[in-house]
Amino acid sequence: MSKKTKEPAMHIKRTAGDWVFDTAIVILFVLFTIICVFPFYYLLINTISDNDLVTSGKINFFPMLKDAAGNGVFGVQINNYIALQNVQDLGSSVIVTVARTVIGTALMVITSAWAGYLVTKQKMWKRSFWYRFLVITMYFNAGLVPWYMNMLMMGLTDNFLAYVIPGMVAPYNIILVKTYIESIPVSLEESAVIDGASTLTVWRKIIVPLSIPILATISIFGAVGNWNSFQDSLLLMNNRPDLYTLQHRLYIYLNSSSNLGAMMSQGGTISEQAAASMLNQRVIQYTVSMVSIIPILLVYPFMQRYFVKGIMLGAVKG
Repeated sequence: MSKKTKEPAMHIKRTAGDWVFDTAIVILFVLFTIICVFPFYYLLINTISDNDLVTSGKINFFPMLKDAAGNGVFGVQINNYIALQNVQDLGSSVIVTVARTVIGTALMVITSAWAGYLVTKQKMWKRSFWYRFLVITMYFNAGLVPWYMNMLMMGLTDNFLAYVIPGMVAPYNIILVKTYIESIPVSLEESAVIDGASTLTVWRKIIVPLSIPILATISIFGAVGNWNSFQDSLLLMNNRPDLYTLQHRLYIYLNSSSNLGAMMSQGGTISEQAAASMLNQRVIQYTVSMVSIIPILLVYPFMQRYFVKGIMLGAVKG
């Protein structure tokens, strides 16, 4: 009985030039990572540092608190996050933003999955026309004023539905889903049809489960877009402050503190209460900004494995 001999593994000899190149690439990517991460880190350390040190611009690399002598020492506090519960209407803004993100993203994903599947069917009535019509909308935009007039005529001003209905049809996402579905073997669908499955059943039980990577990808697009959007809130919710989004509320805080700062720079006199409010507003801006960023930062790592696969397979074909 002969024993199988294990073949020795091949080792490629690396030259000094290879090591230098690899080291340079690592250093480059480390620097690029620091550049990308530092703004978030800077925002974080300013929210967990002493407010007086923040407003005086003494927080640069580490969170700091005041000691008994009034000097800055390394330390952390979370009073700013606790104090957010006292900010007017912030709670309703968070609820509105979470609701529009969840509902808007869910409706967009369902619509994109269904429309993307339909335009892959040769038997669809005027399939080429509808697909080209969909693509054209990516390149032509009527502009802000016609958009506002359209929303006004449809009764979507001062209405929560303005956050979720316009974003249901996303041409780019539909194209990604269509391209991904075309990579699924047709034999799976044909077998289901032979067994008597309807178009809706095939879509729900075969296409959707197999399209999870691309659906997760467009979910990230939709969630980030809905979470960060504030222009529709700014333009459409003039009479409904209770429907302001978190980003809109942050915009209001930014403007109020900027106006007070402009008065001071022009030699105007303001009360001590207003000055304290301006300093408070700055800290609130940092803290609310951090709160608005955290959910997206937490969600993305869980979706990343789907994101890379989905975006690559969904963009291979045109």
